[in-house]
Amino acid sequence: MTPITRRLNRLLDLRPGEWVPLVWAFLYFFALLCSYYILRPLRDEMGIAGGIENLPWVFTGTFIAMLGLVPLFGWISSRYPRRRMLIVVYGFFIVNLLIFYVLFQLSTSLTILAPLFFIWVSVFNLFVVSVFWSLMSDLFTPEQAGRLFAMIAAGGSLGAISGPALTAILVVPFGTSNLLLVSALFLGLAVWCINRLLNWHHRLRDFASPCREQDSTVIGGNWISGVTLLARSPYLLGIGALMLLFTTLSTFLYFQQATLVKAFFDDPAERTRVFALIDLAVNVLTILIQLLITGRLIKSLTLPWTLALIPLLLAGGFLALGYAPVLWVLASVQIIRRAGNYAIMRPAREMLYVVLSREEKYKSKNFIDTVVYRGGDAVSAWCYSALGTLGYSLSSIAYLAVPVALLWAAISYALGKRRRQLAVPNSND
Repeated sequence: MTPITRRLNRLLDLRPGEWVPLVWAFLYFFALLCSYYILRPLRDEMGIAGGIENLPWVFTGTFIAMLGLVPLFGWISSRYPRRRMLIVVYGFFIVNLLIFYVLFQLSTSLTILAPLFFIWVSVFNLFVVSVFWSLMSDLFTPEQAGRLFAMIAAGGSLGAISGPALTAILVVPFGTSNLLLVSALFLGLAVWCINRLLNWHHRLRDFASPCREQDSTVIGGNWISGVTLLARSPYLLGIGALMLLFTTLSTFLYFQQATLVKAFFDDPAERTRVFALIDLAVNVLTILIQLLITGRLIKSLTLPWTLALIPLLLAGGFLALGYAPVLWVLASVQIIRRAGNYAIMRPAREMLYVVLSREEKYKSKNFIDTVVYRGGDAVSAWCYSALGTLGYSLSSIAYLAVPVALLWAAISYALGKRRRQLAVPNSND
């Protein structure tokens, strides 16, 4: 190795042979989140265009769509080898993007298209990101996950910065529908990275997943085995509870954000630009935390406390929001939640799956990341609507969220302890 390479290895805590898979995984996640974050501001604008009062129905529609797609994913993953299964999943979403491009060109009314697009993007982002992390937990050992996942997640954060930046720059001069083609191109780049990453893993399997299966091996099971495996595992049920509490608090904050942005901005293009700039600010903060803090934080705090950190901070944020329910406080709490989730909570949460079987990594994880997540969205959306109907203010709802955040922190800490017991002896969390 050259002196520069040795210094970089020490700085990033890399071992020999890890540069190539790290670069491909970094680029893969960059392309994936760039594709999604080009679409996210458009989705948020479609949510407003369809009527904020209709958002609970849209969240319910997203949950129903998830219920239909998860068995299909289970069927595909039970019959296709890993490489082909991944290409089928991402190819499906690329074709969907092209279909929506044609529909936006032909349609003059957003009455039906707006909620359909909102639902589709909400399904798309969870599926493709869940499959990404399933593959990462399949390729890397628990010890490698503790060192590399934060850096891999930084690739996604860089994509999450680039996506809204492209949207903010291009949406006004080029129009909404043309951005769908740009998103499809980045998703195609992600597929190319998958092939490169699996080619490397096929040649050098010894450094990667301890299970040693070839890419030609079918994951096995049946279309519903992700649910049955979840029901039989207290550990997976705990991860499901963590996800449910996380999405409940996220949905409450999302509704407040939509309400305030609608009150301040009348022009749809301007609202799209505002959503893009919010995403940009959050993701710049996220990548700084990932590159400078996350890896060291996991080592110093250990995984249990790292998992509990963000919900504890969020409990304090909701207390502040209850005391001062104003825009800048809400924005601060939203930044804490989103940047903290992407930079710290998400990489730490994905480490929980590394110790599981391949079928649990792909099927049960996908069920938790999609159906449980969007089910929590739907239930919490209706709860938020009901609280508003009953006359609860922003301040009151914020105070109600505090014990939910504390429960989330307690479950997160317990899961981190259990993961340490399941990990191999040389795991360093």
